[in-house]
Amino acid sequence: MPGLESSVAIAGIYEYPKRLVGDLSVLGIKAVCAQAALDDAGLAWADVDGLYDAGETGLLGVLEFAEYTGISPRVIDATAVGGSSFEFHVAHAARDIAAGRCNVALLAYGSLARSQGRAIGVGSRLSAGPPTATSNMEDPYGLPLAGGYALVAQRHMHQYGTTAEQLAEVAVAARYHALRNPDARRALADLGIRRDGELRVEDVVASPLVADPLHVLDCCLISDGGGAVVLVSGSIARSVRPRPVWVLGTGEALASNDNGGDLTSGAAARSGPVAFQQAGLRPDEMEVAMLYDSFTITVLTILEDLGFCGKGEGGAYVEGGRLRFDVPGGPAVNTDGGGLSSNHPGMRGIFLLIEAVRQLRGQSTAQVAGARHAVVHGCGSQLGGRHSGGTIILGAR
Repeated sequence: MPGLESSVAIAGIYEYPKRLVGDLSVLGIKAVCAQAALDDAGLAWADVDGLYDAGETGLLGVLEFAEYTGISPRVIDATAVGGSSFEFHVAHAARDIAAGRCNVALLAYGSLARSQGRAIGVGSRLSAGPPTATSNMEDPYGLPLAGGYALVAQRHMHQYGTTAEQLAEVAVAARYHALRNPDARRALADLGIRRDGELRVEDVVASPLVADPLHVLDCCLISDGGGAVVLVSGSIARSVRPRPVWVLGTGEALASNDNGGDLTSGAAARSGPVAFQQAGLRPDEMEVAMLYDSFTITVLTILEDLGFCGKGEGGAYVEGGRLRFDVPGGPAVNTDGGGLSSNHPGMRGIFLLIEAVRQLRGQSTAQVAGARHAVVHGCGSQLGGRHSGGTIILGAR
């Protein structure tokens, strides 16, 4: 999709501030976020002619949300590929807007995962639906989500000598950023996180094991939450109130655990190069990287797969606080506090986009001075097994 620059931009964003909502339904959260994102862009419900939905409210969620809000879109996209769904939505909306199929695209998300007590990381992976093609090989062994990521971490340690202390650096940097974000600070208190101040590497390593070698502080929070993003055509972008953030490149990929495959490399290794090539930019030109952090190992492997360092070099790359917003050499990673220390309601991809836009507008609570480019990468389902990867390159003028 050549020629994306100057044709599609993110014009409106909003993140629901509470991590324990309590007073709204999932649809209510989505509607509140959508209204606020439209207000941010200076647009109205009637302007929306493209609707993109991850189906978190059910199989026909996009229909329900359209009815709930009174939207009559010309383009409907119900792509649901887990936590990276929203990166896929941006890619699809960018194509649709560039092709003239719609002018104002809305992405919205809501979740009550914490209030509903969902055991996202350690609960059963058994589907309530019909058996899948691999159910007979996977279901009898009961491997939870955290166990799958632990296998990736174990393999990375065995193959490259990565240490628990190096993984911990990811969590330490995320908390450093979270403590500068008032919503994330409040989340740590509201969610009952006992160690809610700054973290040290030794704190992470000393926290209880969840799935060896991953400790409690290597794992994301489980919260409620919601957010919305509004994308617009270039002609509309030039008239919106906040500074538009341009979509420069997109990449989409799927991956699975093939026999003889590399457990430590995922879909990002395929989606990233496509997005960077389309944007005409390199990883070392990114001041900000918003990377899916369901677990610390997720960030480590994505950094490698996107080309910030070589495969197996991620452990050394993240040492010494390198991921912090105020440490030279960048990119700054997950400057809102990430899923590890701010929020993770089940699908975190939309929050990656929101914080990347804040950075490029100069509105982050851990602002990178002079940030002009950001890479966003979402990972859906289970790294090391079947999963999706969506990479988006954003730029400011």
